Amino acid sequence: MTSTADASSNHRALKEELESLTTEAFRPELAEIDQLPTLDIARLMNAEDTTVPAAVAARLPEIAAAIDALSARMARGGRLIYAGAGTPGRLGVLDASECPPTFNTDPAQVMGVIAGGPEAMVTSVEGAEDSRELAAGDLDALGVGALDTVVGVSASGRTPYAVGAVEHARALGALTIGLSCNEHSALAAAAEHGIEVVVGPELLTGSTRLKAGTAQKLVLNMLSTITMIRLGKTYGNLMVDVRASNEKLRARSRRIVALATGAADAEIEAALTATDGETKNAILVILGSVDAATAARLLTENDGHLRTALAAAPH
Repeated sequence: MTSTADASSNHRALKEELESLTTEAFRPELAEIDQLPTLDIARLMNAEDTTVPAAVAARLPEIAAAIDALSARMARGGRLIYAGAGTPGRLGVLDASECPPTFNTDPAQVMGVIAGGPEAMVTSVEGAEDSRELAAGDLDALGVGALDTVVGVSASGRTPYAVGAVEHARALGALTIGLSCNEHSALAAAAEHGIEVVVGPELLTGSTRLKAGTAQKLVLNMLSTITMIRLGKTYGNLMVDVRASNEKLRARSRRIVALATGAADAEIEAALTATDGETKNAILVILGSVDAATAARLLTENDGHLRTALAAAPH
């Protein structure tokens, strides 16, 4: 049982730690922002947001190195798992949930775990972010192993859930990436690949869903998208693995086949019908002059990479 003195000491230590973080810094020049006209506040926010891409650009070498390591693991059958609390956790779950419709990945291939579980996506789950043990349990429930990659995400870089996830994953032999918005963070130190995107103090003191959240979203976009490019989920800049699960995506699929092949509508429809709507297979049928079964075989033999499958097609 924690004594009153211990609790007071812990509170003081946490207060001092937060005060040392760039993301928590107070900006006296904005102390009367609530007195400004709405348009002026909007201009201030917009000006703040324009600084984020430059902060991300400063970390591109670290981001690229992490992606190369991540894609190599995933090419061998590994998974990408995001772990975070609050806004960073939600951003991870969001990025993971968009991979199946965009890249036709298995839902278990890219996942996000958030402190407090699914309920925490819409409701604050008090105390969950402070538990390293909870993070370890969530990863153990997924059976994390040496082929997997765990990305801890935390604006402060000190959140126990994110740091604990990375430490536990590393102990299991998984590749680890730590994404934070403060320098010299515990999260980056714990991870094999530390990415610290320093966006500076927020417009509202400590509201890290703002610039820090935007920076995290940009980096997560890169991690998943460029990894999928490396895994052959695209052909040029076309999403050839898009899953045509609704009418909009079916129309997009037809357009992608048209852009990739230049074929007439009738030929595109015939190819998509023959391949059960698989965009990548349909392109191979048209450009490789092969039947649907051969297209499927060539893609399997070439790990889903359309360019190499096309090169292997009989001409």
